[in-house]
Amino acid sequence: MAILELRDLSLTLGGRRILDNLTADFWEGHVHAVVGPNGAGKSTLASTIMGLGGYRDYSGDIIFEGQSLKDLSIDERARLGVTLAWQEPARFEGISVRDFLRATAKDKSEQSVRDVLDAVGMKPDEYLSRAVDKTLSGGERKKIELASILAMRPKFVMLDEPDSGIDVASLQRIFDALAAFKNIGSTVIMITHSLTVLKHAEHAFLMCCGKIVEKGNIDKMQVFFEQNCIPCDHKNRPDVMAR
Repeated sequence: MAILELRDLSLTLGGRRILDNLTADFWEGHVHAVVGPNGAGKSTLASTIMGLGGYRDYSGDIIFEGQSLKDLSIDERARLGVTLAWQEPARFEGISVRDFLRATAKDKSEQSVRDVLDAVGMKPDEYLSRAVDKTLSGGERKKIELASILAMRPKFVMLDEPDSGIDVASLQRIFDALAAFKNIGSTVIMITHSLTVLKHAEHAFLMCCGKIVEKGNIDKMQVFFEQNCIPCDHKNRPDVMAR
């Protein structure tokens, strides 16, 4: 069953059509990937689903659990269970990791906070009293943000480049977090350029020039990574441009 439905979704920014009549269903409880070249509209799609400022003047519709999100604010969408983890996590000067995790956690107990840090491979005794600020590396902040989203127990979470800023040794912890989301019943969309990340999805959509041009299992999508293209009739396809 689809938890999120895109129906003829289009968005124009600065006179350019960024999203172009997208129609897609995201199945409940699955890990989906959205892949495609730079400028395809992947991050714009996530921002539009979340309802960020500047991304709300779209045509078509976004339907979450049977309800249109068209007139709902970011806060209202979040209360329904829709969450977005940015590629570059925010810093919150002065707030401790413990307070940051408790701020939106469903279970605010000390044990719950420790559990979500453990789930992303961070030792609670080393991090709970630290501040979420510039003293943390980008990879540490990424994992703390994932821990905070796990603590929310969202119905639907979008992860923009979840491996960005993560060293190879820590990457498995990101995949552990993906498994944890699935275990609590969350539906996940990963926006990625990484074949390694793609392999942890169950289903994928390929975007190009604001359109979804292919969908299917991850084996089918590996062609994109091998060739940086799939057969199509777009004017920017390399063999068309060479004519």
